[in-house]
Amino acid sequence: MCRWAAFIGQPIFLDQVIENPGHSLLVQSKAAEEAKTAINADGFGVAWYDHRPQPGLYRDVLPAWSDPNLASIARQIRSGLFLAHVRASTGSAISRNNCHPFASGNWSFMHNGQIGGFENFRRSADMLIPEELYHERKGATDSEVLFLRALYHGLDTDPAKALCQAARDLDMLSREKGETPHLRLSVAMSDGKRLFAARASSDHIAPTVYYRRCETSAGWMVVSEPLEDGQDGWVELPPGQIATFTQDTVDLQPFCVKP
Repeated sequence: MCRWAAFIGQPIFLDQVIENPGHSLLVQSKAAEEAKTAINADGFGVAWYDHRPQPGLYRDVLPAWSDPNLASIARQIRSGLFLAHVRASTGSAISRNNCHPFASGNWSFMHNGQIGGFENFRRSADMLIPEELYHERKGATDSEVLFLRALYHGLDTDPAKALCQAARDLDMLSREKGETPHLRLSVAMSDGKRLFAARASSDHIAPTVYYRRCETSAGWMVVSEPLEDGQDGWVELPPGQIATFTQDTVDLQPFCVKP
């Protein structure tokens, strides 16, 4: 399982999430505490928003802790909205195109979890991607299919509904051709103005998501695991919920995968 962290608020340096905290994303890449595997060494990525609607994107296949460029970039870039991810592959190859976050237009997207038996029906999953979006398919992961399918269902119009429909599509395909668990999902995504986080599962085990209000930066941290051990204020997103964050607000609504 992967680990990820996202932020929306007054601009901060990326290292305030990626490097500086006691349980930062770099620490989680070597010693995750709430994932199936402690090591997340199959690549990393960062998507951030600044002067243009489209996010900047930096990804590589190295373990996050071994790339000095990541630390250097994180210490210099400030952003009021960014997503960061360290990857533990569930079957797809270690390649830059398989690293999260993914980006299309103004959207960025990252995922932790799995679609059960995806390797057995990858061709069928690819066929879910409409022709007008297939040129965006760069890698081979289930996560990228989920993202492109959500774009097809209308992320720009109704992000929660579009993501839910995409998750249902892949859950149903797994039930037809895959294996259990059919769907485990924690997602963070952004349109450059809002930050969304969802948590769901086809069984009783949903990947963790937490969020916390940060008064010093007038914003929100949204993470797979809290960034400091024993720190107050972290709220666990309930399974079957999707949260919409702006700089000042958070709104929760049901996120139903099963039809």
